[in-house]
Amino acid sequence: MALKQIEGSHGVAEAVALCRPEVICAYPISPQTHIVEGLGEMVKAGDLNAEFINVESEFAAMSVAIGASAAGARTYTATASQGLLFMVEAVYNAAGLGLPIVMTVANRAIGAPINIWNDHSDSMSQRDCGWLQLFAETNQEALDLHIQAFKIAEELSLPVMVCMDGFILTHAYERLDVPDQERVDNFLPPFEPRQVLDPAAPLSIGAMVGPEAYTEVRYLAHLKQRRALDLIPRVAAEFKAMFGRESGGLIRPYRLEGARTAVVALGSVLGTIKDTVDELRDAGHPIGVLGITSFRPFPLEAARYALRDVERVIVVEKCFAIGVGGVVAIDVRLALDGTGQPVRTLVAGLGGRAITRDSLSRAFLRGMADQLEAMTFLDLDQALVERVLERERLVRRSGPAAEAILREVGAIAAKIV
Repeated sequence: MALKQIEGSHGVAEAVALCRPEVICAYPISPQTHIVEGLGEMVKAGDLNAEFINVESEFAAMSVAIGASAAGARTYTATASQGLLFMVEAVYNAAGLGLPIVMTVANRAIGAPINIWNDHSDSMSQRDCGWLQLFAETNQEALDLHIQAFKIAEELSLPVMVCMDGFILTHAYERLDVPDQERVDNFLPPFEPRQVLDPAAPLSIGAMVGPEAYTEVRYLAHLKQRRALDLIPRVAAEFKAMFGRESGGLIRPYRLEGARTAVVALGSVLGTIKDTVDELRDAGHPIGVLGITSFRPFPLEAARYALRDVERVIVVEKCFAIGVGGVVAIDVRLALDGTGQPVRTLVAGLGGRAITRDSLSRAFLRGMADQLEAMTFLDLDQALVERVLERERLVRRSGPAAEAILREVGAIAAKIV
């Protein structure tokens, strides 16, 4: 192993290269571009024996990945935000075909309005597409999860997204422990596909399935996802035994002993949440954290057990279902069905807005006093919203809400009539 002070994206690129992918394809979109740029440079320099395919779009990237994986190649791609949405048809096909593609999603907001900063609305828009989704808290975990993802994907014959927060992680420089090739080779065996296009043994991949069999096909896909609940922690345990550090798994409890309130979250915000909880625990408040690594499949039983002793749950999430509420909170409520434990949603960090310890501390104190509403938006400027709503009431042709809000905050130099 080697300690390197490198950008998170380059750390992921090195981890992917250590997994010996045979086909790499991606279309550049921030903030994932540095990952595939790094892989492209390795291929060009002869340091990585892989086919790097330049494609004309994200849809083409996933289509190439499907073809390569079906032909028996270990396959990797990466995307973010609008790029993920552009490849959605093929994303569903990859899962339905049971192809073990690994894809990095450098989480970024989706439009409109246009926003290039981090939240989780891109990958969570695909929560039901059939891909496994693993969320990294740190760059070290992002590096480690990619190595684990290939093993998980290939054993189950299912595609895996490794989700890491755009810019917050992808563009952050820090010291990472990069494994050596021999250890990765010992951990990750050569790819032996469960299905492959072979002229010597012809078969059909992607056949039409009618009503007489479609339910059973989808049910089998569900069963394979549920099998991942056993495989993911097993692979994490093997990783720890081989590389000597905790990484991956389904969940990560933190200071839940004696806690009466639990904060549930995923991704890099867990670091800020843990710092906030440390301050509150030092002040005598019984609060802990449950980090979610596996968002799909969601670890219902593991989460229920980890939260068994708390009185209430606050879910901090960087995405929400418009008109309904928190996305992760829906799964947490399902995990706690019948327990009577109230679940509150705290939406934070949308479009890259800063999440501060002070704001979280105030919200957690309100939550511990049962003063949070079912869904609360952290640091929401309610007065600003009310001004825009009032203008829409008074002026029929009030224009797009995004531009109206930007004018109100002074980001656009224009007079409101």
